[in-house]
Amino acid sequence: MKFTAEQIAGVLDGEVIGNSQAEVHELSKIEEGKAGSLTFLSNPKYNNYIYTTEATITIVNKTFIPESELKTTLIKVEDAYMAFSKLLEFYDQARKDSKQGIEAHTVISESARYGDNFYLGSFSYVGTNVTIGNNVKIYPNCFIGDNVVISNNVTIFAGAKIYSESVIGNNCTIHAGTVIGSDGFGFAPNPDGSYTKIPQIGNVIIEDDVEVGSCTTIDRATLGSTIIRKGVKLDNQIQIAHNVEIGENTVIAAQTGIAGSTKIGKNGMIGGQVGISGHLTIGNNVRIQAQSGVARNIKDDEILQGSPTFGYNDFSKSYVHFKNLPKIIAEIDELKKQILNQKNANNG
Repeated sequence: MKFTAEQIAGVLDGEVIGNSQAEVHELSKIEEGKAGSLTFLSNPKYNNYIYTTEATITIVNKTFIPESELKTTLIKVEDAYMAFSKLLEFYDQARKDSKQGIEAHTVISESARYGDNFYLGSFSYVGTNVTIGNNVKIYPNCFIGDNVVISNNVTIFAGAKIYSESVIGNNCTIHAGTVIGSDGFGFAPNPDGSYTKIPQIGNVIIEDDVEVGSCTTIDRATLGSTIIRKGVKLDNQIQIAHNVEIGENTVIAAQTGIAGSTKIGKNGMIGGQVGISGHLTIGNNVRIQAQSGVARNIKDDEILQGSPTFGYNDFSKSYVHFKNLPKIIAEIDELKKQILNQKNANNG
C-alpha cells in the first residue's frame, strides 16, 4: 500500500513541509532510508543523516530547524518518536488483519467456539470446549488445550502451546514457542531419595493487554491460579513458576526466573537474568537490576542490585571499592611493611 505525506500527516496531526503528495510504501531507519520509504528523526545525534537520507518522507519534532537544504519531505509533529511508534502500530495491525480464515491441516473440536475475523494457521490444534473471541489470530503449529478461554484481539504466534484451562484476556500477544499452563515443578521427596509428583490441577490466568515474549514458560498453579495481571510485559525466555502473581504494568527482561508462590507488585521493573526465590512478596514500584538474586521480601519503591540483593546506592558505592580491591590490598601491604620497618628501626 502507498500513502502520501498528506495522508500520514492527517493521521499524526502533523504539518507537511515539502511535497504533500510524496508517496511512501515502506519504513526505514534514517541512515538506511531510500526512495519510497518513511523514516523519523528524534535523537539529535542522528541529525546529520537527515541531510543525506534518501527517504522520501521524514517525521521530525516541531522544534527541528534544518541547517541546509533537504531532499526529504518533512512531517512536523509534537513527538517524532511517539508518532513513528503509532505508525508502526498501524502497520503491524494491518499485517495481522490480513490473516483470516482456517487453513488446511488444522484440527478444531466440534465443541470449540470462535468469533469473527478468526485466523487459524496450518497444523494447529484446538481442543474441546475452547472459547475464542473476535479478531483472534493463531499462527501455524499452535496447540490450544481443552477448556481454554481466549478473549478478543489476541495474537498467538507460531509454535505456542496453551495448556488446558488457561485464560487469556483481551489484546494479548503470545510470541512463538511460549508455553502457558505447563505443570508447576512440584515433587515430594520420599525416604528412599526418590520423588513423587504432586498433581498440578490449577490454571494460568493472563489478564488484558499482556505481552509474553518468545520461549517464555508460565506454569499452572498447584491449586488456584498463576496470575499475570493487566498490562504486564514479559521478555523472551522467562520462567514463571506455579502460583506466582505478577502485578499490573510490571515489566520483566529476558532470562529471569521466578520461583513458586512469589507475589510481585505493580509497576515493577526487573532486569535480565534476575533470580527470585519462592514464597516472597515483592512490593510495588520495585526496581531490580540485571543479574540480581532476590532471597528476601522487598518493600515498595526499593531499588536493588547484587546477589544477594541490597540497596542500589550501597551496591554502587561498594562496587567502586571492589574494582579497586587489588590496589587497596597493595596499599595495605605497603603500609604494613612501613610499620614493620619502623618497629624494627625503633627496636634497633
